[in-house]
Amino acid sequence: MARKATDCRDAPSVSGCSLYISGEEEEVLRAAVEHAVSVHEHTDTPEFREEVRGYLKEALPGT
Repeated sequence: MARKATDCRDAPSVSGCSLYISGEEEEVLRAAVEHAVSVHEHTDTPEFREEVRGYLKEALPGT
C-alpha cells in the first residue's frame, strides 16, 4: 500500500508551519487532524476530516 503524506505548507496558514507527516492513510489523517486542532486551532468535525483527507497525497520516496 502506498504511503500518504500531508504538508502544512500546502494549506493556507498564518503561522508558516512546515510540518510534513507521512505514513498509512489513517495514521496521517489522525495525526494531521490532531495537529491542526492543537496548533492551528481548527475544530475536529467530520467535514474538517474530509477536508484534511483531500490534502493527502502520495508520500515522497524515503519518507
